[in-house]
Amino acid sequence: MTTPNELDACTAAAQIRNVRLTSETLVGACLARVDLREREVGAWQHLAREQALSQAQEADRAAPAGALFGVPIAVKDLFDTFDMPTGLGSPIYRGRRPDWDAACVAAARAAGAIVLGKTVTTEFASFEPGKTRNPHDPARTPGGSSSGSAAAVADCMVPLAFGTQTAASITRPAAFCGVAGYKATFGELSLSGVRPLAQSLDTLGIFARSLADIALMRDVVLGQEPQPLVAPASPPRLGVCRTPMWPAAEAPTRAAFDVAVERVRAAGALVDEIELPAPFAALTQAQQTIMSYETARNYVFEATRRRDGLSASFRAICDAGMRIDRAAYLAAQRQVAEAARMLTDAMRGCVALITPATRGEAPPLEGGTGDPVMSRMWTALGTPTLALPVPRLAGALPIAVQLVADRHADPLLLAVGAWVRRALGVPL
Repeated sequence: MTTPNELDACTAAAQIRNVRLTSETLVGACLARVDLREREVGAWQHLAREQALSQAQEADRAAPAGALFGVPIAVKDLFDTFDMPTGLGSPIYRGRRPDWDAACVAAARAAGAIVLGKTVTTEFASFEPGKTRNPHDPARTPGGSSSGSAAAVADCMVPLAFGTQTAASITRPAAFCGVAGYKATFGELSLSGVRPLAQSLDTLGIFARSLADIALMRDVVLGQEPQPLVAPASPPRLGVCRTPMWPAAEAPTRAAFDVAVERVRAAGALVDEIELPAPFAALTQAQQTIMSYETARNYVFEATRRRDGLSASFRAICDAGMRIDRAAYLAAQRQVAEAARMLTDAMRGCVALITPATRGEAPPLEGGTGDPVMSRMWTALGTPTLALPVPRLAGALPIAVQLVADRHADPLLLAVGAWVRRALGVPL
């Protein structure tokens, strides 16, 4: 029997509107799950228990208003919240209290959502891990940087959570934790109120167990009337794109990729093999150059005035970034721009590409948050991406494929993702 905390956001919101479920019951069930599992998972940086319950009780006394009315969500501790601390994953900012909400948080609250709390982020959304563990195996990483958000959704502590991506911080945690992870087209969704790491790359993302929930939250953040997510009526044309990083793929990723391609083909998709033009091979390094250069210059204060409060790994990123000169940075930006101009033609009429999501399964905790190599190029290009779990074998850890669409084709990507997910045999 499904417990309230296992419901997706669309179903929960509908049941609250139809008085088949109370917000207090839903929030209470989510908090009970947190109480049961948080010691092992460690997804939360700040849990607003009493506040969330009070807001749920208020919602139950009011007339339902808003697409997310009475539904609890989680917010990465990189996003400003006026009523909770925002510590950015750093001891330097522990207890920091903004006077405002990030734009996406404000939009979710305006739609009736209840913020259950702030989830763990790696240090400044970079690579130094926080306390979160993979809910499927506590000896493994949940990925980063949006580690707590992915883990909280995967463990049914909340149905929806916000994250960000600068290299692979939506895709990798979604894949490792076995949930859907959507990274919007660069600039599509507002990052106002979110501390930047690298402004040419940072992008808002959403974690959920249901693609309909992702589509709903996207509409909420955009301030538009939510529309139902409808899969294409006929099989789409998809591109199989192993990318120049394919040699880095480990056996679980190769197997999952083959399964995904086989199943979409069996379901009737028109499948083309896509070979990317030569300039795309330089994008992984270009993304690293841009990310390091911008990070170093965004964190001058911390690197010079609060250096002792930084991890050794973040100090190293800042130091390396400062050694990158302006000419190298601009050359990397030109490489990205050249490939971006080729992307539409390179897709050869495919509505989306099926690409690897991660090198393999979640590595052990001592291995860090995992290698972002499979997503760096897509983040650099600013394309929307969707990490979709592939059905797991008995005893195996979660693994995913990554769908990529052309820039600003986000609604199409989500619709095609719904079709692909059905073809994979995973509920929408």
